[in-house]
Amino acid sequence: MAKDTNPLSAQDVVRSGLCIGCGSCAAQARGADARMALDRYGELKPAGAAWLRSRSASLARTCPFSPAAVDETQLAAALFPDAARGSALVGRFEAAYVGHVTEAGFREAGSSGGMVSWTASELLRTGRVDGVAHVAANEEAGGDRLFGYRLSRSPEEVRAGAKSRYYPVEMSEVIRTIRATPGRYAVVGVPCFIKAMQLLRREDPVMRERVAFSLGLFCGHMKSTRLVESFAWQMGIAMDDIARVDYRSKNPGRPANWYTVRFELRDGRTLQKDWFHLAEGDWGAGFFQNAACNFCDDVVAETADIAFGDAWVEPYSSDGRGTNVVLVRSPVLARMLADGIREGRLQLEAVDEDFVERTQAAGLRQRREGLAYRLTWHRRGMRPRKRVLPAAAALPWRRKLIYRLRAAISAWSRRLFRLARIAGVERWYVQWARRAGAIYHVLAYSQGRLARWFGLGA
Repeated sequence: MAKDTNPLSAQDVVRSGLCIGCGSCAAQARGADARMALDRYGELKPAGAAWLRSRSASLARTCPFSPAAVDETQLAAALFPDAARGSALVGRFEAAYVGHVTEAGFREAGSSGGMVSWTASELLRTGRVDGVAHVAANEEAGGDRLFGYRLSRSPEEVRAGAKSRYYPVEMSEVIRTIRATPGRYAVVGVPCFIKAMQLLRREDPVMRERVAFSLGLFCGHMKSTRLVESFAWQMGIAMDDIARVDYRSKNPGRPANWYTVRFELRDGRTLQKDWFHLAEGDWGAGFFQNAACNFCDDVVAETADIAFGDAWVEPYSSDGRGTNVVLVRSPVLARMLADGIREGRLQLEAVDEDFVERTQAAGLRQRREGLAYRLTWHRRGMRPRKRVLPAAAALPWRRKLIYRLRAAISAWSRRLFRLARIAGVERWYVQWARRAGAIYHVLAYSQGRLARWFGLGA
């Protein structure tokens, strides 16, 4: 392990807009005040004045967005040397599948096909791990943080934490717990969180021994707390009245990509609304996106032992029961899934990298073509080192406008929501968001109309 890396501070990362809020830095810090806290935009960032400015070569090697950190391709090559299949877009893998869990209770309870909870539960059931670090609802919803990482030690606990959470979380406390408590653990997380854990495992022999498996989640981008708050505004709900939030309430009779948010209130009422009736209903527009997500080039958790996403292609996207696409890189997990298929507990069909890429086409375009364009923009502070080279010349005018507008919506939704929140005038933000979303929709989905308007080619 090289020890001559230029030192880096958490403050350097935050000021450069490259902090995703994973909490790895806080977990490694020696100071008692090292912690993660929600900032003015509802994003988790390092807090505690004493350690923020402290420079560390170890932090430079373990922050997932540090230019000194090993990239995903290098990490995956070292972690999965025998995974011979793959591509530049989805990384290396041993096997790929599309399908769902047939064993009762998993598919019905999850946002998609139930594969994440099944895999985590099976690791516990078979004794391969002693605990699973995953995201679940906090006991007291409506407080400072609705969701957070916890350690589950039984399949029942894992299943109780099923469902997608479009909400900022961090791993500092769960990392400290794993380091302090002997055992074998699995960690579930989005690509940058799994990368942070793998970088930490390279640096810390205790974590390397105890984190036995990593379960990755395909990711579009990280949202702030303001998404759920804005949904509540638009539905006339006070945050303190919310008992539980379901971002993707499942309805087998409707397409899987018709998201519905569902609030359970403390007075026993239940309210729900389809995302496409809300101002931020188009995920691709980038409302409340963390700035660091503009500089991520991993959609499918390339450094995870196994990774899961939604099969966003037909006929699967129309199946409201939910369908997973799965990339397996660990031989142990490949055998575990093969056993599940043979026993009739899993309904999975083998697919290739082209199929996986089609299911995530929009996200991959944003993280490769869009990233190449964003890298040409002027920016202050530390420059990220990515596997994509800066490029703009060959990009059509419409794609450039889409990427510019998406970045503007991401930045201004944070600022304008904060102003509306301070002023107590919610309609300021909501009216702006609806107009911005409408402009984005025309630009992104009405190519022919725009070309006629401006007399330009696509």
